[in-house]
Amino acid sequence: MSERVYLDWNATAPLRPQARAAIAAALEVCGNPSSIHKEGRIARALIERAREQVAALVAAPARNVVFTSGGTEANMLALSQKTGAERHGSQCARLLISGIEHSSVLAGGRFPSEFTERVAVEGGGHIDLADLRARLANADGERRAPMLVSLMLANNETGIVQPISEAAALVHDMGGLLHVDAVQAAGRLPIDMEALGADLLTLSAHKLGVPKGVGALVKRQDTLTLAPLIAGGGQERGARAGTENVAAIAAFGAAAAVAQRELAAERAHMLALRNRLEAAILAATPAAVIFGNGAERLPNTTLVALPGMKAETAVIAFDLEGVAVSSGAACSSGKVAPSHVLAAMGVPPDLARGAIRLSLGWDTTESDVERFQTAWITVASALTKGQGNREGIAA
Repeated sequence: MSERVYLDWNATAPLRPQARAAIAAALEVCGNPSSIHKEGRIARALIERAREQVAALVAAPARNVVFTSGGTEANMLALSQKTGAERHGSQCARLLISGIEHSSVLAGGRFPSEFTERVAVEGGGHIDLADLRARLANADGERRAPMLVSLMLANNETGIVQPISEAAALVHDMGGLLHVDAVQAAGRLPIDMEALGADLLTLSAHKLGVPKGVGALVKRQDTLTLAPLIAGGGQERGARAGTENVAAIAAFGAAAAVAQRELAAERAHMLALRNRLEAAILAATPAAVIFGNGAERLPNTTLVALPGMKAETAVIAFDLEGVAVSSGAACSSGKVAPSHVLAAMGVPPDLARGAIRLSLGWDTTESDVERFQTAWITVASALTKGQGNREGIAA
């Protein structure tokens, strides 16, 4: 079988060479980073260097980076009623989220379900700022306790970039805090926490080309307090107990550094290939729907549906053609389920059930796109046969 085509970068990215080299070097270091002897100090230096590199990726102070086991843990660490309690003098009254968030945010973190509300989403895939404004005004009758709002910077399925700066202004005007899930945006969009207005920001290293199992929660201000999920030690300035995964953290830093350095070139590369891919899809199958087409999106992401084609069979069919794609988010233990993102956008269920996600990366090639184009024609023709949707499919 010929070499496969990997178009599921939003699920996870292949290992960057720089991350691989950082891991190999870190594995030669035996010291515990909490030890004060020379071996411990060498391990500590690797972590602190990585902290600086990760902070630079989002224009934040290095001291405000808390390393975690990944994006889900970082979200859980942020989403607590006790977040910022010392600064505000009270716990957060409510959590406001949107219907297009990652499942770890939709679960509400550590907020009781009765204290969680969902902000509406417009048909175009953006959060409804008017609804956010209204909910901020009405969320707490006493108007004394702050609200915590959690919104993603760019959607993991559609790639649509959200109006975070505008949302931050609304949240801060009402005395609230804003947490931003930037897992998919990091390394694909320039991120400046101060410009965004994010009080807390989540990152996941494996989206940047690092092994799974490391992430970070970044604070904009070091005075913002967190309630640890894991207590019992002083690591990560008391925010997360447990000996740090030195090798993975070092790899995170190395990948963050190269992602920042190569951001402009990698964005341009991915965008050119994505535009070519989408043009080919629409030329071959005019009935195809590209969600978020015309909106600002991640440069690497396409969510497309073809009437009559079901995602669960399409993903398998593409796999048999040697192309890895996704039916949406890859966080449901291999399940192919209807997209909650498209449901929140009001997309008809029959169309939403056929949506597949194509996501590219820094080393996706023109040949990869050409092979996908061939596979698309084959799969679309086979799976929509007899559905009245074959018009436009090339012979």
